[in-house]
Amino acid sequence: MIKRALISVFDKTNVLDFAKFLVSKDVEIISSGGTYKYLKENGIDVIEVSEVTKSEEMLDGRVKTLHPAIHGGILPLRDNESHMKTIKERQINTIDLVCVNLYPFFEKVKEDLTFEEKVEFIDIGGPSMIRSAAKNFKDVLVVSDINDYVEIMKQIDERGEVDYATRKKFAAKVFNLTSAYDAAISKFLLENDETYEEYLSASYIKSKTLRYGENPHQSAAVYKNSDGSGMMNNIIELNGKELSYNNIKDMDIAWKVVNEFEEIACCGLKHNSPCGVAIGETVKEAYIKAYECDPISIFGGIVAINNTV
Repeated sequence: MIKRALISVFDKTNVLDFAKFLVSKDVEIISSGGTYKYLKENGIDVIEVSEVTKSEEMLDGRVKTLHPAIHGGILPLRDNESHMKTIKERQINTIDLVCVNLYPFFEKVKEDLTFEEKVEFIDIGGPSMIRSAAKNFKDVLVVSDINDYVEIMKQIDERGEVDYATRKKFAAKVFNLTSAYDAAISKFLLENDETYEEYLSASYIKSKTLRYGENPHQSAAVYKNSDGSGMMNNIIELNGKELSYNNIKDMDIAWKVVNEFEEIACCGLKHNSPCGVAIGETVKEAYIKAYECDPISIFGGIVAINNTV
């Protein structure tokens, strides 16, 4: 049973409706900073984090929720007598739901900001709270995605609780998010550093689900580099039907081929194999030469040109 929730979100999309729903179910809400102010101004009965911690936020808001009264309320196992005895002795109340979304580092690292300005968008308290809640997902529902509000409200309305499978799924979503978030931060801090680190992590963000994979019975999705680099972050689809998995694979190979040349180059490619590659004085000349290499195989394929068409 959810009796107490902590809400602290950067992206406030639909959080007001979610908070109103929780209040209607007699859930006590704790919040901090801008979220507290937003909920309070919109008529939500909310308790400020500083009332719980007995400590004002400090360092321009860098320290708000990093406190035993918060994490001590999230982490105790409810069926562990020792845990429950400890928090009772410390006068800490349990927190049953943690709703947090992070500072938008993925987006801000791509913007024209100074190094120091980008560093300020590295979230510390947010990941700490959702990781604590995710570790204790059996007892604490963790919400890190604004798109999950509807599912949570539906389950609570129907059965008064959110089931174990959903809690586990949301916990996995947290660690998926924080691993990508940390990988993006690491890449940002190591930019232009040529040393080889102990661990190699990459951070990608899902762009869209494709109609199918390499074959119709397979599934696939497109992921983009979170820092804005790479082909998929820098293409514009002007017209035509939605790109398929095979289209995207062929585009990637064809684009890499033509970028091997300083001259104007054209590559015709199908099923991951170039069927014609040529250079020319003009785009038209390069295309005609590439086409004439194999006018049959190029039909229905991908054509890439490293110059303005």
